[in-house]
Amino acid sequence: MKIDNIDKQILNLLQENARITNVELASKVGISPPAMLERVKRLEKGGFLKKYVAVINPDKVGKNIIALISVWLSAHQLSSIDSFTKQINKFDEVLECYHIAGEEDFILKIMADSIRDVESFLLQKLTKIPGVSKVNTKFVLSTVKYETKINVK
Repeated sequence: MKIDNIDKQILNLLQENARITNVELASKVGISPPAMLERVKRLEKGGFLKKYVAVINPDKVGKNIIALISVWLSAHQLSSIDSFTKQINKFDEVLECYHIAGEEDFILKIMADSIRDVESFLLQKLTKIPGVSKVNTKFVLSTVKYETKINVK
């Protein structure tokens, strides 16, 4: 599915404010509300819009600890990777998981209430996954930039 400049504008505007009304969105882009509704539905069906979310301030809900965890697997077979990813998807602490090229196999981003919670996650969950051979944890001191918007050009 190809997208045009109007679709790109829609995607950028929805990333800034997913709660914008259809009428407001149509006005900003310069098309009619029915045409806007049709375009948004097409973008959803085409997989361009995965979901609509609210971005929470972690400090306000007590998630003060961000950890980046490198994970090494003992085997690099598809079955090992699939097994690992299935387990990771069950853990609420894991916000992001990337299968990467390089020395490590995966990088995880987790948020927790405390260092003890990170320790518990590591000892009771992550290292108990079959095939995990090594982990390395780094703690975030401060966030210099955090952005969810992908600039669609």
